[in-house]
Amino acid sequence: MSRRRLSENLLLAKIGGLFESTGVRKPLRGITAHAGHVALGIGDDAALFRPSRGCETILTCDWFLEGMHFLRRNHPPDSVGWKCLARAISDVAAMGGAPRSFLLSLAIPENATGEWLDEFLRGLRRAAQHFDCVLAGGDTTKRNEILINVSVIGEVASGRALCRNSAKAGDLLYVSGRLGEAERGLRLFRRQKRGANSSAPQFQKHLYPEPRLALGQWLVKNRIATSAMDISDGLSSDLPRLCAASGVGARVDAAKLPVVMMPPADRSLRHTSGRKSLADDALSLALHGGDDYELLFTAPKSKELQIPPAFAGVAVTSIGEITANRKIFLVGTQTQPTILEPGGWDPFR
Repeated sequence: MSRRRLSENLLLAKIGGLFESTGVRKPLRGITAHAGHVALGIGDDAALFRPSRGCETILTCDWFLEGMHFLRRNHPPDSVGWKCLARAISDVAAMGGAPRSFLLSLAIPENATGEWLDEFLRGLRRAAQHFDCVLAGGDTTKRNEILINVSVIGEVASGRALCRNSAKAGDLLYVSGRLGEAERGLRLFRRQKRGANSSAPQFQKHLYPEPRLALGQWLVKNRIATSAMDISDGLSSDLPRLCAASGVGARVDAAKLPVVMMPPADRSLRHTSGRKSLADDALSLALHGGDDYELLFTAPKSKELQIPPAFAGVAVTSIGEITANRKIFLVGTQTQPTILEPGGWDPFR
């Protein structure tokens, strides 16, 4: 008996069926509490989005590419589904907003439209439910490698969005979570045999990141932060972007950075040989490791006592200060401050 050849209509039916979408002019059925924001979903030429009164709309998109961001033979398909949405939603978290709906553009080879696609969609659906974000539509096509683009529509109270361009000299600099965990998880994952236990704790931040939505919304609600962004490419690469947008500099205290714990067995994770200690390795991961999707934000010193050491179970740490000098210095590792050079992820490097 011959296998039924896949068509684009069958692919769309598989996606739409799993997400319980409907093309009629009414909210999608039963996926999330905010499904009513999508007045028209999958099945027409485009979706219709119904914004909330008193809110501005956040628009963001993110690529997730086979061979660059994930390996099909190594990464669990459900983690690819989860992560492609979580990455894009992290931009909404950085602005203090709430995700409402998303569009999925998927290029996929025919040999990945069976079990791989089923698991990918299950991971994507689980993320959509977890983050309360509705699949409203998108596009599909055929290609030799898997290319994923996710566009997210979010909302934030009018005039309240956290941006990169409002940091002031004298503000304190904060990060959420523990920096370098995702990069350490990636290095550990690369050393595992195929079929490694993807549920192991050390892999979670690399495979199933959690954008800091609750923290971003709390910062907006309580008018705490002057500026914010998410750390996707590494602190050393992302902090200069915030400072450039605000026309300021920064001093980062190495001793205050929330570094990842590295047991002696982690010596095998080094990319270069040398006499550096595990503490040096942990500092390097905290400064330059990407994929953490933590929040980097600034706040006036007058707000310091209002910022808890942890929020919703996630650490919040003061790591330095914004300065009028537009340079970014790292202090606490040498007798003199040193310029912090960008060393994080750059797809063109």
